[in-house]
Amino acid sequence: MTSKGEIESLSAYGVARSTIKGTPLSEDELRKTDAYFRASMYLCLGMLYLRDNALLKEPLKVEHLKARLLGHWGSDAGQSFTWIHMNRLIKKHDLDVLFVSGPGHGAPGILSQSYLEGVYTEVYPDKTEDEKGMQRFFKQFSFPGGIGSHATPETPGSLHEGGELGYSISHAFGTVFDHPNLITLTMVGDGEAETGPLATSWHSNKFLNPITDGAVLPVLHLNGYKINNPTILARISHEELEMLFKGYGWTPYFVEGSDRQSMHQAMAATLEHCVLEIKKIQKQARESNKAFRPLWPMIVLRTPKGWSAPREVDGRLLEGFWRAHQIPITDVQSNPDHLKVLEKWMKAYKPEEVFDKNGTLIPELKALAPTGNSRISANPVANGGLLRRPMDLPDFRDYALADIEPGVTIRPSMANMSQYLRDVVAKNMTTFRVFGPDETESNKLGEIYKAGKKVWMAEYFKEDEDGGNLAMQGRVMEMLSEHTCEGWLEGYILSGRHGMLNSYEPFIHVIDSMVNQHCKWVEKCLEVEWRAKVASLNILLTATVWRQDHNGFTHQDPGFLDVVANKSPEVVRIYLPPDGNTLLSTMDHCFNSVNYVNVVVADKQEHVQFLNMEEAIEHCAKGVGIWDWASNDQGCEPDVVMASCGDVPTHEALAATALLRQYLPQLKIRFVNVVDLFRLISTINHPHGMSDRQWGAIFTTNKPIVFNFHSYPWLIHRLTYKRPGQHNLHVRGYKEKGNIDTPFELAVRNQTDRYSLAIDAIDRIPSLGNTASGVREHLTHLQLAAKNKAFNDGIDPDYIRNWTWDYPRKK
Repeated sequence: MTSKGEIESLSAYGVARSTIKGTPLSEDELRKTDAYFRASMYLCLGMLYLRDNALLKEPLKVEHLKARLLGHWGSDAGQSFTWIHMNRLIKKHDLDVLFVSGPGHGAPGILSQSYLEGVYTEVYPDKTEDEKGMQRFFKQFSFPGGIGSHATPETPGSLHEGGELGYSISHAFGTVFDHPNLITLTMVGDGEAETGPLATSWHSNKFLNPITDGAVLPVLHLNGYKINNPTILARISHEELEMLFKGYGWTPYFVEGSDRQSMHQAMAATLEHCVLEIKKIQKQARESNKAFRPLWPMIVLRTPKGWSAPREVDGRLLEGFWRAHQIPITDVQSNPDHLKVLEKWMKAYKPEEVFDKNGTLIPELKALAPTGNSRISANPVANGGLLRRPMDLPDFRDYALADIEPGVTIRPSMANMSQYLRDVVAKNMTTFRVFGPDETESNKLGEIYKAGKKVWMAEYFKEDEDGGNLAMQGRVMEMLSEHTCEGWLEGYILSGRHGMLNSYEPFIHVIDSMVNQHCKWVEKCLEVEWRAKVASLNILLTATVWRQDHNGFTHQDPGFLDVVANKSPEVVRIYLPPDGNTLLSTMDHCFNSVNYVNVVVADKQEHVQFLNMEEAIEHCAKGVGIWDWASNDQGCEPDVVMASCGDVPTHEALAATALLRQYLPQLKIRFVNVVDLFRLISTINHPHGMSDRQWGAIFTTNKPIVFNFHSYPWLIHRLTYKRPGQHNLHVRGYKEKGNIDTPFELAVRNQTDRYSLAIDAIDRIPSLGNTASGVREHLTHLQLAAKNKAFNDGIDPDYIRNWTWDYPRKK
């Protein structure tokens, strides 16, 4: 049974109750701080409701309202309240502060601060700091042709939109890695705190180095409700909540209540205590040059939902209840009484006291905000492209796999590329990090550790010395949470640095939605003139579908490419380098690019190599090309085009070509390889696409094309929609058939093996008629024999496993 004391401890109402006591604000400071808060709340409410009569100089009428009322009110007060109190500390302690808004649709709380600080007018000169500008400022919010209700790319000071909940803490930590003077003040909504990504991201404090990194100051905003449900963390006891965050490795400080006068004092004292704690921790670490993991401070702020709204309207709860989450009074256009309630509510903020007759914030309140780039909404970190500098990249050609005999030489593409990546790290020790969920070593990238080890601020054991590669000042970020790793990377590049995430291909789906949101952010930034370009988000996928024989069906899914292909052609790129030298060229290109999401797919095992470095550079530049050395149609029409995309599919397609040339030497075969997937799209629909004329010159318009693809075959059909001769295109790829199979067995299941491809070609060449029936039968026999041997021996036959191009080759 809950005691009276426990009920009171959970209440958001009453005089402030706080861990840190004190009244640091003078009577005059308190008066001004609350006036600034009232100005903020007035602006927030105006954004939700008004399109005219911005200062309420005449009685509020329906025609002054927006036709559609959109946006959220519930978290605005708490966010504005926190921002305002940090402003005081920025001025007092000369702080560098970024604000991350986690509660999603709470943009009014952020926009109001940018407008009051004058940044909004500087960025958007038509939104002037007067009555007319205020009217435009109100009207644009959640209005056609205006801005959204999140902290969208149009919002000065924002690098975290919050449209999808769960990433505020991971993004915040990404911003402070290698930004030693930055404090990222992060509002976490209590609904957001229920998401899986947010829950794991609290562990980011185990990776924060107080010598080289800045600090994240989370403020968990408990206002009790989501859209119309209670939030979990707002309904557990104070003691349980405190234990939860102490268990996460934080020191929680509580500020709870609704009485604004006492809450201002409590927040002022608590926020300053936390800032001084951060400074104390950093001073100790930096003066001693000894990194350690402290229990970083955080704040639990409990206020009523929709704080400062009317408590009830017509006997129905509003403030402190879920009805205050979105538009708090929904029927003001049709209910005259409720329109009067709204007017009274807005006038209660006393706009005539905080704005002058022209609608400009009065000077004594204007003076409360910092100036210049010290204003939170003007912080250059939030427009990270301003801070971005090109990477110092080694010459990738120096890492070339040399002495390549096409189709014969076998080398480890990924392990070789890791030497290049090692030196990328070494040359960019404060602006580049590698992120991944505990798979860097597994993915054959362990060479990186010679330049930068894994960041680790938790406990060390003696056995960690035996290959642990742990270091407090490392460059590799590993945590078994794809969400957190991706969030760190996004925050890192959006704040002006560079990075890469490596992951097993099948489980990159964990962050489908995160990548989706990042793509939308980058695309929208292209439309915002003042947004500077950021480094591309680079994702390297390995441990691919075709080499998951030991893990089986659960680890066989190459469908992330479908997800990425859905995004805007302005911001996404997909590369499938077939060998080691093309992988090097591709990675160099990705690291030099900006404002893209680059997805690179390359297997980590040893593979047959196809191109020397000069050929690889040319092939990557073209994106698609005919491999002359593997073709025999020079100077004549081919009978069939054998095409491939991906390293393992290319291997099998070449083996199929060799079989056809061995058993049907009269055939003219053209071999085509695709490294840039979007070259297949029409130039009309993608900047990397090619014209129908180019398509025909490479693939022909009237010959059968057998296309062996790394991922699901339907994607190729979609990308090549309406190409001339499209009916001649026959794609083979992963068709969701898998098991604990050897690589060859898996290929047979999905008809991507050499024998299936060769048989498919025979069946589609009209000129052969029935003359190749014997060859077809023989290939079927060879396929069955190889499959049975693999099944019985548990390993593919040597002539399958170690096949190399050796045409003409006779058996």
